Amino acid sequence: MPQGTLEVLLVSAKGLENTDFLSNMDPYVILTCRTQEQKSSVASGKGSDPEWNENFIFNVSEGASNLILKIMDSDGLSQDDFVGETTISLEPLFTEGSIPTTSYHVVKDQKYCGEIRIGLTFRSQVSTDHGDCAGEESYGGWKESAYVD
Repeated sequence: MPQGTLEVLLVSAKGLENTDFLSNMDPYVILTCRTQEQKSSVASGKGSDPEWNENFIFNVSEGASNLILKIMDSDGLSQDDFVGETTISLEPLFTEGSIPTTSYHVVKDQKYCGEIRIGLTFRSQVSTDHGDCAGEESYGGWKESAYVD
């Protein structure tokens, strides 16, 4: 399993089901990669076609295989409404390194309810266990030479 940094560019959404009946909804996105969770800003009054253009960074380690995007509608006086979600497999990203801005289907109760556009970039973390110095062992930041007199 690759380790490194996942960069998510949250661009926009379109065709979302409006959960507010009297006004435009105020959507935001909760992004989850394994145990890490981040939240976008609220696109106040943007309704069914919000734009964010925000970047998010996640540290990818063992077991991270999906990115989950959950779209919510911010309601000031009551509980926020669930609009829909999408789950994106990260396996192709680990191979390709980046996926340009792409539209993904948003679903709610297994029904299509709009699209969300995101771009993904993965930067692999290179292991530096042995460095450049063959024949040396590392001891808490100090290097012990294997040379014997």
